[in-house]
Amino acid sequence: MFAAVFGMSVIGLQAHLIRVEVDVSNGLPGFEIVGLPAAAVREARERVRSALRNSGFQFPLQRVTVNLAPADLRKEGSGLDLPIAVGILIATGQCSGRCSQNHIFAGELSLEGFLRPVPGILTMAVELYNNLQLQESFGTNIPKLLVPPENLAEARLVSGIKSCCSLSLTDLIGSLEGKKQFEDWHERSLAQETVDQQIIDWADIRGQQQAKRALEIAASGGHNILLVGPPGSGKTLMAKAYAGILPPLSKEESMEVTQLYSVVGLLGQRGNLIEERPFRKPHHSATLAGIIGGGRDLRPGELSLANHGVLFLDELPEFPRLVLESLRQPLEDRRIVITRQKGSVQYPAQVSVVAGMNPCPCGFFGDGGKLCACTPLQIHNYRRKISGPLLDRFDLQIEVPRLTYEDLKSEKGAETTITVKNRVKQARERQWNRLGSTKTNAEMSPQETKKWCKLSPAGETLLQRVFNSQNLSARGYDRIIRVARTIADLAGFSEISSEHIAEALQYRVLDKRII
Repeated sequence: MFAAVFGMSVIGLQAHLIRVEVDVSNGLPGFEIVGLPAAAVREARERVRSALRNSGFQFPLQRVTVNLAPADLRKEGSGLDLPIAVGILIATGQCSGRCSQNHIFAGELSLEGFLRPVPGILTMAVELYNNLQLQESFGTNIPKLLVPPENLAEARLVSGIKSCCSLSLTDLIGSLEGKKQFEDWHERSLAQETVDQQIIDWADIRGQQQAKRALEIAASGGHNILLVGPPGSGKTLMAKAYAGILPPLSKEESMEVTQLYSVVGLLGQRGNLIEERPFRKPHHSATLAGIIGGGRDLRPGELSLANHGVLFLDELPEFPRLVLESLRQPLEDRRIVITRQKGSVQYPAQVSVVAGMNPCPCGFFGDGGKLCACTPLQIHNYRRKISGPLLDRFDLQIEVPRLTYEDLKSEKGAETTITVKNRVKQARERQWNRLGSTKTNAEMSPQETKKWCKLSPAGETLLQRVFNSQNLSARGYDRIIRVARTIADLAGFSEISSEHIAEALQYRVLDKRII
């Protein structure tokens, strides 16, 4: 007896159609799953056996062989529980084979036979919608994705396919055979409100006008920024407020970010599109796999979870050197490729990095209010933790001095988050009109930089003089021009003037001799 049904497996951000072939033959009772199953897939044998029995079905006392095709693709996760169970029921005649036509099953089974949610449903739905070959394999009928109730809202974010759900295996078989209707799950838990985040208004930041200006420029052009200052000067507060001045995600960006959170199981049961730019702030004790990604299942790390948003690295020198150096290539390529023995996956990394650090181990070097207790060697070793190539990838490097009492009490010229956010949005719209899509100045290619970053004669002269006197690198040269382009966009200028170049140069305080 033979049956074949379809499921899907997610590897990275790519979903693959899996043909689940079930053969039930005479012989000693046994249950084997072949086709490169991972540990979670192999454990499906016990879940499926108990789920069938507790749902009122018979598990065959024969030899059961399940093949997951294509056999050379490693299958991850527990989402193949459901197609394996349905295949066994069809092969043993407990369910009609016609009822599974034009259906793709995805879901984990409990021992009682209930369907449990699995990560990556949105990626499956997107792949099913985009891949015409998948749809053609089902004939003229559009395939229907059958998922657990908690995943239904997520699957229906892709309106081009049909999605439905069932609460249990018994309900599923009854719906497939036409004895009842599929569930139309609209229930929402009382905990569906958004995650509480401390909202910090731009006007709550006292003083620090230069740092606030630098953060506005970074938000407008998608640039990386490093804040250097003593403890308590407001670096963390400004970084949190920075998230509020970013423009909302576009529809394409929102779908990509939501897919990433779906893959790691952070989307929850609401299935809502993520519309606000992510703001990730990992602790400095995070591992390489936690920041870059990888691990046993090649999962995305904090770098990818901050895609189209902000990665805040507080206490930058306290991160392991291996972690910091591993950021260099992704920050340049805007993507991360994780290669391990079991395979290779690619994740996006279009992020803006906001980093904070003290000027020395005690934090008071250069602070006129307190005496630094560090030796020159300690300061040197502390700053050596940030290599030159990594430092070169921060377009803006700004000092954040200690606030005075008058700064703390003054409310002069305090702009709100809405005011600054509107300026940032207008600057980004100029970039989108010029570069297309949702590309920012920080993401310009060398060809685009040459085309769109035209300098005035005075600006060219100033940059040439500084480049020669300060021995800037070619990367530093490009990044100064791109920052100047963003400053010009904020001011509404089509040409980069010497004033824009001069302001961009003052945000490189950690470059050699530019102090």
